[in-house]
Amino acid sequence: MNRSERTWKWWKRSAGFEPLPTPLHEIIRERHPDAVATGMAPNQWDSGPGAPAYQEVPSVYFMAASDETTEQEELIMSSLDEATKELLAIEGATGAAIVDYTSGMALAQGGNPGFDLGVAAAGNSNVVSSKLRTMADLGLDSSIEDVLITLDSQYHLINVLNSAGSKGLFVYLVLDRTYANLALARHKLNNIAKAIAI
Repeated sequence: MNRSERTWKWWKRSAGFEPLPTPLHEIIRERHPDAVATGMAPNQWDSGPGAPAYQEVPSVYFMAASDETTEQEELIMSSLDEATKELLAIEGATGAAIVDYTSGMALAQGGNPGFDLGVAAAGNSNVVSSKLRTMADLGLDSSIEDVLITLDSQYHLINVLNSAGSKGLFVYLVLDRTYANLALARHKLNNIAKAIAI
């Protein structure tokens, strides 16, 4: 499974879907009473005489089946949630997110920095992508470690992950300038970021 598929599954897990008005097994039993007994495959359910040329039952079936998450994916989600908690434990931290900059989607996020972290994650994905393109245009053969944005009352730290297991991700950390020690926060952020992999 590639990262875009995993990101989509993560979004499904976070956002969820509205439940079907009728349970799926009842739909199958009603439309195909002997499907279970005979072991018919989903693509054979509508192949009998008089069946319409096209029905949407198989698409409902496959959408329900794709909602499953593997044990490995659950472990990844759990490790990202744990990393977010560690980031929020840094003194002065008010918000944190782990973001896939190819899609702009936050895979994990937490805290209350006073603005929408999902919107900030998408916006900062553009910052990272733009900087990487500029470096490529300049022929700079190097990696971005972090980007610091200083506001009147906050520090915004973007730590770009470059290891094999985390390429394409960055950590976004929001710090309150009144309480944060920037040097110490960067040190702790780097240590936490090294352990992130999916």
